[in-house]
Amino acid sequence: MNLGRDNHPELRDAVRALCGRFDSAYWQDIDDKRAYPEAFVDALSTAGWLSALIPEEYGGSGLTLTEASVIMEEVTRSGGNAGCCHGQMYNMNTLLRHGSDAQKKKYLPQLARGELRLQAMGVTEPGAGTDTTNIKTLAVRKGDRYVVNGQKVWTSRLQHSELMILLARTTPLAEVTKKSDGMSIFLVETKSHGLEVKPIRNMVNHETNQVFIDNLEIPAANLIGQEGRGFRYLLDGLNAERILIAAECIGDGYWFTEKASRYARERVVFDRPIGQNQGIQFPIAESYMEIEAANLMRYKAAALFDKKLDCGAEANMAKHLAAKASWEAANVCLQTHGGFGFAAEYDVERKFRETRLYLVAPISTNLILAYLAEHVLGLPRSF
Repeated sequence: MNLGRDNHPELRDAVRALCGRFDSAYWQDIDDKRAYPEAFVDALSTAGWLSALIPEEYGGSGLTLTEASVIMEEVTRSGGNAGCCHGQMYNMNTLLRHGSDAQKKKYLPQLARGELRLQAMGVTEPGAGTDTTNIKTLAVRKGDRYVVNGQKVWTSRLQHSELMILLARTTPLAEVTKKSDGMSIFLVETKSHGLEVKPIRNMVNHETNQVFIDNLEIPAANLIGQEGRGFRYLLDGLNAERILIAAECIGDGYWFTEKASRYARERVVFDRPIGQNQGIQFPIAESYMEIEAANLMRYKAAALFDKKLDCGAEANMAKHLAAKASWEAANVCLQTHGGFGFAAEYDVERKFRETRLYLVAPISTNLILAYLAEHVLGLPRSF
């Protein structure tokens, strides 16, 4: 079983060649300006990489999630920030798995051609956080449309996306027997009247926002799947999200270890390369091992997902292990560079900030541990 770096070599080479057109100077400039990498995202779209999961009948490539994860891995391994575009991959999965034939025929060909972007997902709310079943945003059916009121936070890439996946209650929380019932998912056109967007400046160049929803009207035809089953659809999509994020972290981890190793070979102090010292060698070697181990869990989770088998535990473990490994590799890389690691010119500090996000989002470390404790180890629910 070939799960190493030679996995999908032609795919890797093609994505790497495209990413090579956008060097570290490009990403540093984008980061410095707090801009959106339009040129890079457009290039990925034109090449068909962001439509990788769309079936061929709708103009996509019809690739597996495993192959899609390789694309995201190569973006970060090449020094890019996949956070600018990964939403298209996992949001697409919600439409693919649960959308109607009419919805797919209407939107998928345009997404495949790069005419539309489906980068945004409105789920998290200020008063709920990761307690998704406690959301308050309410969608009320009125004839052939739903009228929605509420608020979302940390809705990323909304300003650069024509479409958004929106989770809202169609039955108030007080009226359901089970908290996970009564939520529905909608496909929203982001230019619709009733959406007020306020950017959140944050630690990384990650375009994210507060969204105030005031009498937003959504055609009933834009309800994805059955009313009231949105939370189940969301969980299905989140497994894809966590696997793709894991792959991005793997790419980051390799970038850090390769960068640290190269610098350790070249940097001479006291008449010898610093990489000759075990104090430098060992942390890099350990980081590399952790990334390789996390990579195996990433491929296991992706394989289960592609076979439409339960992969909740594996997707969570892959995301956690990869995020942890990439963050440790980032620390080692920064330490290896010493003072130069803080200089923007070396690009370590940018990637250092970017990879730190994934220990917090899209799901925090503690929530993953709580999930495994309850659902895998059979321990009592802790919250």
